[in-house]
Amino acid sequence: MVSEPTTIIPIAGGKGGVGKSFVTASLAVALAKHGHRTIAVDLDLGNSNLHSLLGLENRYAGVGEYVKQMVKCTPAELIVETSVPNLGFVPGDGRMPFMANIKYHEKTRLVKFLKALPARYVLLDLSAGTSFNTLDLFRVGASGIVVTTPEHPALMSTLVFVKTLLLRTIDESLRQDPDLKDLLAELHKQSVNDPVFTVEHFRNQLAETHPEAAEKLDAICKRVRPRFVYNMVESVKDAQVFSNIDATCAAVLSIECDHFGVVPYDPEVRQLMKQPGIFMLERPESTMAQTINRLALRVIKLWETPLDGSADVLAKYAREVFRT
Repeated sequence: MVSEPTTIIPIAGGKGGVGKSFVTASLAVALAKHGHRTIAVDLDLGNSNLHSLLGLENRYAGVGEYVKQMVKCTPAELIVETSVPNLGFVPGDGRMPFMANIKYHEKTRLVKFLKALPARYVLLDLSAGTSFNTLDLFRVGASGIVVTTPEHPALMSTLVFVKTLLLRTIDESLRQDPDLKDLLAELHKQSVNDPVFTVEHFRNQLAETHPEAAEKLDAICKRVRPRFVYNMVESVKDAQVFSNIDATCAAVLSIECDHFGVVPYDPEVRQLMKQPGIFMLERPESTMAQTINRLALRVIKLWETPLDGSADVLAKYAREVFRT
């Protein structure tokens, strides 16, 4: 029986190939090894493969069968126990086709399923990109982790993900007011020929005629606070992007963010991933495993706390990692 409330942590990435599933699996192992009942859920719908990073075969019923009502069971009965004590796993779509395009009622059923899982931590490995299903599943948790690498294309995709997440939240929250229809339509029509969209400008437009809606938007901007984990960092120079991301989120999106973790590049990971296995068990002494463990401790101690000044704190930690 789980005595503490369940914390759902969605994990997403604006771009594929940034190591989102690897971070999810490794963080889940670290949380479990700290004694917390943890469940990793494969929600990379249409391309589920988290099982291989947890040393499991793709032979268990999971989210696909549940959402399509092909199995009659409780959420707990779909949990597959891993070789790591305290760590359970819920498979994704298995062999079920077209799961990337689940319908609204199926998504609603899935959200209820996720909230019923019995664990201290439930980690959701989401699909990369900005589909409505990914954005909505990211919003199941009060906050979530966005994984990126320091490369420019990945960072740009990360900012697009955060922007689209925010606009989706604004649109969903304000669309009930028919008087806002024309203003909200601007969120869906942003051309490269237009001035750069900023939430502040949109908020000022709202305030002129709909001050209550502007106040709701302010509340949304305080609530949407993504947490960044930078994966495959190769040098302390990569830490320079932390403050740049911070400044862009503030200036363009009017939101604050938390820089939650840094994971160094390890060339042996690629070799280890050529067959199913659990990196945190096979390389527990590695620098990468130590940084994942620190990330787990930050989740345990600080998940409910906004981390002001976290760009500088994480940059300082990155300097320590590469110095050692």
